Amino acid sequence: MTDTVLVTYGTTNGSTAEIAEAVADILRKDGLTVESCPAGSVRSVAPYDAVVVGGGLYAGRWHKDARRFVRRHRDALARRPVWFFSSGPLGDAVAEGDIPPVRGVQRTMNRLDVREHVTFGGCLKEGAKGRMAGMILRSGKGGDFRDFGAIEAWAQGIADALTHA
Repeated sequence: MTDTVLVTYGTTNGSTAEIAEAVADILRKDGLTVESCPAGSVRSVAPYDAVVVGGGLYAGRWHKDARRFVRRHRDALARRPVWFFSSGPLGDAVAEGDIPPVRGVQRTMNRLDVREHVTFGGCLKEGAKGRMAGMILRSGKGGDFRDFGAIEAWAQGIADALTHA
């Protein structure tokens, strides 16, 4: 059984962090020890038996902190079970079907033998940082498109895999 899990993320406006916390909560409910923190603050993955990495999607790329985390810790990640999630599509695209990982995330998944990737809907609300976010909000296309039921179900699958390993 895997005991200690890191859930880490790259986010600009906090919605990816909220998804990561929901994942961490489900893992804790299954008796796992979980630390959830921003990807930029992780110095080592040595204390963890498994890792979940999430990144907000911006212009077709994972958040820079998630990309840097994976690059910095790639050797250690290759020796652990790892799961990835992305967040960010606005609208009903996620509800209409599975969205594959963006190209850079797919390449990293192949190198690290990542167990699974899922894309969750994003959230963009008034006050969001960034020029592009402002443009999206002014066009009326913002909102919260996260499905916490789907997030919790995915996290439960990770918990099941780790507690029955």
